Amino acid sequence: MMESWNPTIAGGAGPKYLAIVKALAEDIRAGRLSPGMRLPPQRALAKHLNVDLTTVTRAFNEARRTGLIDATAGRGSFVRGAALPVAEVRRPDPSGSVDFSMNMPPQPVAARLAERMEAGLSRLAASPGFLDRMQYQDSAGNMADRAAAAQWLGQRLGPLPVHRVLVGGGAQVVLAAVLAALLKPGDTLCVPALTYPGLRMAAERRGVRLVPVACDEDGLDPDAFLDSCKAEHPRALYLVPTLDNPTTATMPKARRERIAEVARTHGVAIIEDDAYGALPPDAPAPIASLAGDITWHVATLSKCASPGLRIAYVALPGTNEAVRLAAELRAINMMASPLTAALASHWIVDGELDAVVAAIRQENGYRQAVAREALQGLDFQAQSCGHHLWLRLPEPWRRGAFGAHARQLGLSVILSDAFAVGPAPEAIRVSLGAAPDAETLRYGLSLLATLLAHPPGAISTVV
Repeated sequence: MMESWNPTIAGGAGPKYLAIVKALAEDIRAGRLSPGMRLPPQRALAKHLNVDLTTVTRAFNEARRTGLIDATAGRGSFVRGAALPVAEVRRPDPSGSVDFSMNMPPQPVAARLAERMEAGLSRLAASPGFLDRMQYQDSAGNMADRAAAAQWLGQRLGPLPVHRVLVGGGAQVVLAAVLAALLKPGDTLCVPALTYPGLRMAAERRGVRLVPVACDEDGLDPDAFLDSCKAEHPRALYLVPTLDNPTTATMPKARRERIAEVARTHGVAIIEDDAYGALPPDAPAPIASLAGDITWHVATLSKCASPGLRIAYVALPGTNEAVRLAAELRAINMMASPLTAALASHWIVDGELDAVVAAIRQENGYRQAVAREALQGLDFQAQSCGHHLWLRLPEPWRRGAFGAHARQLGLSVILSDAFAVGPAPEAIRVSLGAAPDAETLRYGLSLLATLLAHPPGAISTVV
């Protein structure tokens, strides 16, 4: 049965569709709308409010994205449950500050992270042997967590024996340990010409020599890698083959196969950073599934679930490599947090982690659509499932001047210098996940586009 909902929306500043969302949230919170109640058709509501149908459609989409309502094709829209506090239907920060620098996954209401964490931790605390979890664990992870890791990695790599899988305290710790296990100071590591800053930092501290390899829109160039193997005799290759950080490139299967072939021919170990691999539903198979005997595969939960978990899983070529890496992990941070490792294992076994990833994937698609609309006409590379985009600055902008002007406007971005192993291009990485809501994101991207539309000398007219 359809109930009657005839809200009023106040005039004033701000988009009308957000006023509808706010009225919806207020009425749910006050009990005027109850869980399961069917909302009126969008066309009828538009007529009642004297607004365009597109305004109501946009409001319903935003309400659905923030968890206020559910929609079923052919049945209509229904109140989902307890409303968010009205304060959580946010407006852009009045200071204008927007963080595009932190490459973290968004935390949509649909992911129910707080609820899942609370329920998961309560379940763990009530389970037999919980106090054993609070003791020191094996540096490779206990067998239950390694088995869960093998299950999670197996979705993309195929069946994995548990003795080849380790649990680490986040990808940064694991990458530092992998470098220590694989490379001596002075050894050569091939990396993309634009590469993850955390890897660069770990390599520099290890005294490893980095050799940049040219890339194109599909990622690392196999022929350039072959030339580097012949000239530089590297011990290992590091790369992010899916949703590359920072360029967003995803390597096609044939290119992955070619890189594995070159590495095998020249005795080069592959360090595959698969931080974003779980996000695209149709990503090509990881290199570790093609050349598992030479690949050290690292998959963190920080980019597909939550940075707060600080859990990464590693698939190793064999038992000897697993023993070596476990020793390095022990020297660096003893063990991954037993509590978060156990929580992640429960999520994997119960299917909760897949649900979280799906919600983040959907939110990323929404945010990338917002970015495409706001940045149309600019030269950027992006993937619909990713948290970030790679934007090439238009003439006459230079990255140093742009960074300074962006900071004056309250925008935080990462310049290409942070990634470049060699000359840095005139480009920036724009991360979309840290913005708390769609309006803040849209506001920040519009400000970014406006800034780029003016030459540096005209910046005062923009401010």
